[in-house]
Amino acid sequence: MRKSIIDWAIFILLSFIWGSSFILMKDGMLALSPYQVASIRIVSAGIVLLPVSIKYMKTIPLNKIGWMFLAGVIGNLLPAYLFCIAETKIDSALAGTLNSLTPVFVIVTGALLFKSKIPSSKILGIVIALTGSIFLLISKGFKEDQHMLYVLCIIIATIFYGINVNMVHKYLHSTGSLKTAAISLSTSAIPALFVLFITGYFKLPLLQKDYFISTAASAVLGIAGTAIATVLFYILIKRAGIIFSSMVTYGIPFIAIFWGFMAHENISWKQIVSLLIILAGIYIANNSKKVVAIPD
Repeated sequence: MRKSIIDWAIFILLSFIWGSSFILMKDGMLALSPYQVASIRIVSAGIVLLPVSIKYMKTIPLNKIGWMFLAGVIGNLLPAYLFCIAETKIDSALAGTLNSLTPVFVIVTGALLFKSKIPSSKILGIVIALTGSIFLLISKGFKEDQHMLYVLCIIIATIFYGINVNMVHKYLHSTGSLKTAAISLSTSAIPALFVLFITGYFKLPLLQKDYFISTAASAVLGIAGTAIATVLFYILIKRAGIIFSSMVTYGIPFIAIFWGFMAHENISWKQIVSLLIILAGIYIANNSKKVVAIPD
């Protein structure tokens, strides 16, 4: 019972932290480019976890470090850029809602890339969730192909999340959660720092109010939304499994919609209905028979 309470406490905390990330991206991009916001997010997370990374780096087998770096790139670095780019054209609430497709892609990528079988009942849930996402996009009334490309950025990011969840569970399950998060984020902070240099971030008047506030929002996004949340997420994967962990996306969109509402974004009843359809599909998929991994 105690374990269940701890698991749910981590679940709720992650929902709040990650649900708040989408509005923080918007705040960061008030004065900075999406590439700078995403880079500061990863760099600040890597710096916070750098002491842990240095402490444990020598104790980790070389092949594991390779998987950790890949986890940082697929699970943090690339999605960070994709979400920030997407939010230059779409609302943070919509981004948070589409992020709820992550459990669907955990199942799909598990089957396609990690030799898992998908029962027919899971296929039904996937179809329902994808139908909800299509209804969501139709309800938003996008008339420009350009905006759909930005929506595609978020969908690709959720596919990366799905791959990463399966990869961490398969190849890094025996490695400590803190070690995995620290090394993956510290190593992926190196290319992120390079992006900050080439985009001219360090030449900006960073002490001016707008730049300072945007930098602070991006740093909070990295420290809380990436460093702390990634450690908690890896702990949850090891404690409760990949399906329960990926279900944190049940809570994320509601937090994102709340902050979107507070920021006066255009949120309609159709978006809420679409979200409920997506979550219903995820519920059906995750409460059917477990995905069975085929031994190598």
